Amino acid sequence: MTQTEARAPAPDRQPAPRLEPKASIRLTGRGAITALFALCFLSLLLAAWTGWNTLAGAMFVCGCGSVTYYTRTSGLRGVVVAPPLLFFAGCVCVELIRASGSFMIAEGILVTLGISAPWLFTGTALAIVVAIGRGYRPLNPSPSRLLGRLAGRWRPSDSADRRRNPGAGG
Repeated sequence: MTQTEARAPAPDRQPAPRLEPKASIRLTGRGAITALFALCFLSLLLAAWTGWNTLAGAMFVCGCGSVTYYTRTSGLRGVVVAPPLLFFAGCVCVELIRASGSFMIAEGILVTLGISAPWLFTGTALAIVVAIGRGYRPLNPSPSRLLGRLAGRWRPSDSADRRRNPGAGG
């Protein structure tokens, strides 16, 4: 046997399969954020009129999952971060429409956020899980690389020289 025959061909290493939507709908990051805000606003407004707070929470969780699923991979960073802020913004807008005074607005916002906290955590966690399944990887440099970059920029002798002679150096 020759050397080339003895070697088995290396298996092709392909990246892990991504969770991709089969539909033709693709949202940009901004479009997904706008859609989620509209869903939060309308569901909170409906919940304020009917008294069904569970409806707003359930719609938020479903919206987080579906919006993250249909967003392009390049726009996932904003979609992962935005859900709690969008729910808060929708809550503020609904209370500005619904409540009569500033104390009632503040009370309505705090009560709504307190009642909806489990839904907020669940929706945000769902958005993170779906985004990671779709291929989103957060920027997380290792501590050694981060310290290496910081050590390359700062030298102890530079700061001591600047204290002794403040006019010198750049």
